[in-house]
Amino acid sequence: MSWIESIQRAIHYMEEHLLENITIEQIACEANCSVYHFQRTFSLLTDMTIADYIRKRRLTLAAQEILMTEHKIIDLAYKYGYDSPEAFTKAFRKQHGVTPSDARKKSYAIQAYNRLVIQVSLKGAEPMKYKIVEKEAFQVVGVKRTYNCSNGENLQGIPGFWDEVNANGTDQELFQLNDGDIKGVLGVCLPQKDASNMIDYWIAAATSAEAPSHFETLEIPASKWVVFEVVGPMPDAMQNAWKKIYSEWFPSNPYEPVGTAELEVYSDENPFKEDLVSEIWIPVQ
Repeated sequence: MSWIESIQRAIHYMEEHLLENITIEQIACEANCSVYHFQRTFSLLTDMTIADYIRKRRLTLAAQEILMTEHKIIDLAYKYGYDSPEAFTKAFRKQHGVTPSDARKKSYAIQAYNRLVIQVSLKGAEPMKYKIVEKEAFQVVGVKRTYNCSNGENLQGIPGFWDEVNANGTDQELFQLNDGDIKGVLGVCLPQKDASNMIDYWIAAATSAEAPSHFETLEIPASKWVVFEVVGPMPDAMQNAWKKIYSEWFPSNPYEPVGTAELEVYSDENPFKEDLVSEIWIPVQ
């Protein structure tokens, strides 16, 4: 089964069990991959979290029932997973811009989210520069924070983390410590083994030196890496590169992500330069 077929199978599973209390572990199992990796791939391909997708689909179906049936709103609230009519009305208004009662009057438009179908576009006219690298284990030192991926906490938290590091001078200290053969400051995304929804995100540098007391140390294991060149200003160039990797490169290549630490490599040049060169490192098998 191809990577995209696996994701589509998981989407089918969500749709078949949309009104049940399914877990992210069950959904990822349908895609035959780790919870972290499924969540990351899904959000890159769809620009939403799994929880967002399920919520939007439930509220779309709820709106259809409100328009097409005479079912009581309180009954629909419980059917679609809400503890009270008030909670249902609040979520309904947030998505559709109107209350369930107003929607039933059929004088307002509702916002529908249709069932997802993943379509891959292989664009030969836009080549991706990459290389395969075998690398022994190496050490990075830096600072880390832990984020919950299931609710999108990482999407809001990580940019703020970078803002702090850039503002307080930690990034410059890391550039000075960097003496490894991966040049630059790293964003290291590492899934936690004992908590499937959680990741440790490091801002760090490869170095052989002992970590200063205010930094922590992480050992990156020996791996085969696919290294992608990223050209363009931040953050758009990096975000676009991740999307192309998962929507175009992996579906057309024999490699699969291992699911261990992934790296973003940033230089100390102006991050808004049109020709800025950065890298993405993904361990593969």
